[in-house]
Amino acid sequence: MPIAVVRRPWSPLRLLGLIAAVVGALWAGAMAVRAVEQPLVADLSKHLVAITTGFAGTDVLLFGATDGPGDVVLVVRGPEQPVMVRKKDKVAGLIWANTESVAFEGVPSFYKVAASRDFADFLPEGLRERHRIGTDNLDLRPEQDEDITPAEHAAFREALVRLKTEAGLYLEKEDGVRMLANRLFRSELYFPSNVPTGTYMVEVYLVREGEVVSAEITPLVISKVGIGAEIFHFAYNQSVLYGMAAIALAVFAGWLAGVIYRKT
Repeated sequence: MPIAVVRRPWSPLRLLGLIAAVVGALWAGAMAVRAVEQPLVADLSKHLVAITTGFAGTDVLLFGATDGPGDVVLVVRGPEQPVMVRKKDKVAGLIWANTESVAFEGVPSFYKVAASRDFADFLPEGLRERHRIGTDNLDLRPEQDEDITPAEHAAFREALVRLKTEAGLYLEKEDGVRMLANRLFRSELYFPSNVPTGTYMVEVYLVREGEVVSAEITPLVISKVGIGAEIFHFAYNQSVLYGMAAIALAVFAGWLAGVIYRKT
């Protein structure tokens, strides 16, 4: 008995499903090829720095690899915050007092730049300006209501960078990225004890012939933990109660010291 073969017509829904499957397969293949051919891969040894009461600074290792020759530039940016810069002068030739001040906005609380060699040898000035690489290229702008001259802005800006550098929060190290065998690289990021909390952005650039050919951005969280964090959050969120508790504790400590003194 002959077998009849019945061919069902292609429905629009079935046709759309087939097209979606083909497109999905092509997209997955393209992503796989891109992952294999990525010129730069970088990561951190840890993505969370916990600040406790005994925190005295810490190192975080950045490591990675490239697919060929090139120079590596590393930029670490802390969370932005407003900063007030004050200038002191002698008043009436007798005492030092704050006479002028400028408020800056969008100031990185932490900023570090490192590279595999001297910037001037491979990184054009235009590229540094575009990616804000180096303290000279930071966009440190006064608040909108500040009415100052360009000379005053330059002077206060220089003072801001100097104060941050003296505090260990700004650093430029032209040989801070170490190139290893097999196109590997590494860099040790040191965060001092006074490092601000928040989310940091660790940017890594691969530069060839004066152009950025690849970049990686990795977040790093620095946060207070333990009893120190609880006290900090209480003081920040309940400032009135924290002040009253501090006064009560000081009064109690003074009373206790008086009792002990009388007994001796």
